[in-house]
Amino acid sequence: MQSSIISANSVSKTVSTKQEHLTILKDVNISIEPGQSVAIVGTSGAGKSTLMTLLAGLDTPSSGDITILGQSLSTMTDEQRAAIRADSVGFVFQSFLLIPSLTAIENVTLPCLLKGERENVTRAKALLESVGLGHRIDHTPEQLSGGEQQRVALARAFMIQPKILFADEPTGNLDQETAKTIVDLLFDLNQQHGTTLVLVTHDPALAERCQRRFYMHSGELEEQS
Repeated sequence: MQSSIISANSVSKTVSTKQEHLTILKDVNISIEPGQSVAIVGTSGAGKSTLMTLLAGLDTPSSGDITILGQSLSTMTDEQRAAIRADSVGFVFQSFLLIPSLTAIENVTLPCLLKGERENVTRAKALLESVGLGHRIDHTPEQLSGGEQQRVALARAFMIQPKILFADEPTGNLDQETAKTIVDLLFDLNQQHGTTLVLVTHDPALAERCQRRFYMHSGELEEQS
């Protein structure tokens, strides 16, 4: 168990509305080793994104414990959890989440500023080159296609050399051909940098490319052989 980079033990998540208690996750257990690529698959509303936000320390479980990089999230303050994310975790989302007023290269160097470090423009340029956007570094998001915006988001995610990359439906807003390009890049970067990849998707073909696949159904998680 010591070698896991992320683990969840008996994790449940319940939210309360005025009418009822809604259980989103039930007694989830998962252990992920450094450098592995893991897909969490399931239909919309099954609890995939909720699990990802918990594993990343963006939210806390109702019960159970999550350990990331050898540290228990339940014993940490919000600031400590934020520091771990700034240092070691990258994110790629379906909706890109680029800052509209910043150029591609400014978006990519943003994680440096969030960590309180100087912008590493050389690394940002190299990352944009590696995703085929070396010629678009001064363009703002509105001047880029959806696929190009997602490539900027990928470059940004790898800016801090994350130990873990969480990708939530990273191809959800892209056409088939562009999606394939993004997926190829995601796995290329994952292998080059030795990053642990946790991918949330409803796309079976994308899940097949991961070393391990977990299926989420009605808040319960089961590993597929």
